[in-house]
Amino acid sequence: MAAAGGGSTRETTNEKDKDVHAFRKTQQEDMLRMRESQRELERATLSQSEPERPLQPPPLYQLPLPTQDPSETQQQAQLQYELQLSEHRPQTKRVWVIGWRLLLLLLLGFSFCAAILGLIYYSQFQTRRTNQAGIEYRCLTPVCRSASDRLAMSADPFTHPCDYFLFTCGSDRYSPRSRGMQRGKGLPGRPLDQKVKVAGPQESTPNKGLGLRDKNTLDRRAVLLQYLSEMLESNDRPDSTAVQKARQFYHSCLDTRSIETAGAEPFLALIQKLGGWAVSGQWNQTDFNSTLSTLMKDYATFPFFSLRVGRDPNEITRGRTKRYIQIDQPDVLIPIEWNNKTQKSKAKTEKLRPFLASCQRYLALLGSPPSSSMIHVGVFISLSSELAVAATPLHHRLSKGQLYRRMTIRELQSRAPAIDWLRCLRAAFHPLALIEDDLVLLHNLPYIEQMSHIIGKWLTHELRNSGPLHTYMIFHLLHTLMPALDSRFSETANDLSVALGNSEGVAPRWEQCVLETERGFDFVLRDLLRERAENREVEDMVQNIFSSFKAKLHEFRWKDHTSLQFVMKKVQALISKLWITNYISNASELDPLFSKVSVGTQNFFSSYVQLLSLWQRRRSKLLTEQTDAADILSVTSFLLGDELLVPMGMFVPPFFHPTYPRAMNYGVIGFLIAKDILHLLLPDINSQSEAVYDVGECVWTHYLSVTQKAGQAGAFSLSAAQQQEVWVQYSALQIALQAYYRSLQEHPGDTSISGLSHTRLFLTSFTQVNCDSDPYSQLMPLEPSFLITVICAKSDLCPTKLHCHNRTQQHTLKTC
Repeated sequence: MAAAGGGSTRETTNEKDKDVHAFRKTQQEDMLRMRESQRELERATLSQSEPERPLQPPPLYQLPLPTQDPSETQQQAQLQYELQLSEHRPQTKRVWVIGWRLLLLLLLGFSFCAAILGLIYYSQFQTRRTNQAGIEYRCLTPVCRSASDRLAMSADPFTHPCDYFLFTCGSDRYSPRSRGMQRGKGLPGRPLDQKVKVAGPQESTPNKGLGLRDKNTLDRRAVLLQYLSEMLESNDRPDSTAVQKARQFYHSCLDTRSIETAGAEPFLALIQKLGGWAVSGQWNQTDFNSTLSTLMKDYATFPFFSLRVGRDPNEITRGRTKRYIQIDQPDVLIPIEWNNKTQKSKAKTEKLRPFLASCQRYLALLGSPPSSSMIHVGVFISLSSELAVAATPLHHRLSKGQLYRRMTIRELQSRAPAIDWLRCLRAAFHPLALIEDDLVLLHNLPYIEQMSHIIGKWLTHELRNSGPLHTYMIFHLLHTLMPALDSRFSETANDLSVALGNSEGVAPRWEQCVLETERGFDFVLRDLLRERAENREVEDMVQNIFSSFKAKLHEFRWKDHTSLQFVMKKVQALISKLWITNYISNASELDPLFSKVSVGTQNFFSSYVQLLSLWQRRRSKLLTEQTDAADILSVTSFLLGDELLVPMGMFVPPFFHPTYPRAMNYGVIGFLIAKDILHLLLPDINSQSEAVYDVGECVWTHYLSVTQKAGQAGAFSLSAAQQQEVWVQYSALQIALQAYYRSLQEHPGDTSISGLSHTRLFLTSFTQVNCDSDPYSQLMPLEPSFLITVICAKSDLCPTKLHCHNRTQQHTLKTC
């Protein structure tokens, strides 16, 4: 029995040894198969998408996956060695050793499986991070989803290239024999013309769209006004008292029903407060300078001259920031024209009849008896004509050197004695303590002297008891307060405008209300807008665009090395920055500024009068500030001394948003900033470089090659202005793209919209704004979207080649 038992034990042990060997062999085969699967997974991952090869793309880093782990090799050798030793070990220890080894193998197998799963996850994670040229993940914020919808509705240049050979921004675009290019009508997501409508009494908040001007032209200023209106209409978070008052003012402006109900009564009450007027038969014979100073202080009305605050350009170059009161001729109400032969202004005779009718209509709305209104209208037109003849256009004053004439208030008083200058200027700039020795700048001294003579004559005129000067001032006050009066007054003004030949319609009510709110609550809106503009990405974008612009200058073909040095010296002296005023920094400073303002929700006239008072205080502060106040309605970069200032108003949706992928922000705002810079410095570059002509002709040659056969009748050359605009927009697109690559080098990684890769999203976003409405847009002889075709034609920058099979293309074209 013992022998039999011993034999059974040995047979059991041998069977266990065979099982161990079989298990280990199976484990090794499984390990080899898993490693082979991992290598296949790695090869599949790396071949999923072909990466883009931009002009200077940022390096895309991806950690290599290991093909063999050294620790695993050592483990296999150790296991083989232990298998060999196990044949010679005592049989009494084999059971314990086998159990221990089985446990060890189980642990190793578990660890190996965990490592494999980790490698697979890491590989897939890296694939998500590096797939499509470095995109980390899709942007899913609400604004990104809206942007994705807009992209989906627009023709994609990479899937519909033929649309971008013939697409136009506007129907009035210059074109050779019209080229059959009215295809913008049929493109998806491109609305037709949106005419400006006259805002009626019930039309308070019409559909504002996306700032579309003509068919497909995005108007930067219209987009900004729409964004400001959305901020004023929003109640998504608790606001300061100043912000609440700004929003109440805006909503009371939109309440046209209350304005219509009030009618002309608020203005008639104001006339009585000013001493009445002879038109109604009740006038207190108020003092001329007393009434004038009151209108300037409390109602921002300047009937006989205009006031503004600003620096002397002759001192800007010397670094001085002092501001002066600047006095100029006013905006005359009567229609006038300039005679180049006589070098004088005169009233337009053929336009006097509709002007006379409008004046009579105003008096009728204010309750004037028809029997007496004609006399007062006649005197008003006579006085207006005399003052209009003394006015001269800006170009004439520039040629005569009449701008920025410096003198003291005392000297001005002696040259134009009819106006009590110190009294009126103190009222306009209250509470500043002005003195007679303070300097002012005159922009048309001959007009000021003639104006004083005319006022002196009417003060002693035989009709002086009928108050001609007082009536003249009341008419100007009426035009100042017309936005706060019922629609009958605005309709009368619109009818006169049409009769005088102005075809532009009246802006919609919401837009008027935004402009009026900004006029009095500019600090409030500036603070709200600054929250969006003041972030690191905006500052980086401005600097990257300017740096890429300077780098681009070295690529141009210059007349000689001295020419490059001349331009670079001027450019290097410029400081590019975002235009932000530091006067108001937070709500704690805003609230006290508007503490005395009481805004009613159903009395817009009263609120509007307080707005004019706010504007007077703002004008006083401008005189003592040391920095230029940022104009939030500015949407174009500009030069001020040695500063290149980019306005905050450019950084609003749908052009820009902090959560957009950088590719989208650079493709839109980056392009617009670069275009502004090139326009500002175009005269210097064009005078010293051949690049403008070379690039303009090169791009035009590309365009002709796909729109008509070479040498076909009708082909023509570009004018100098057209060449310049082609160069500006093509170079701006290149600069913006290079700046985007610079941002990727500094901060690798970017988000995506609609699954588009970096470069493709950049170029596709550019197509959303390529029809930008700037003063130069009409000079562009081809569709800006076509510039993408030129960039992609001779480089491996784009994800796919752009070929329109419906057009003849020349394949020997050079890179522009």
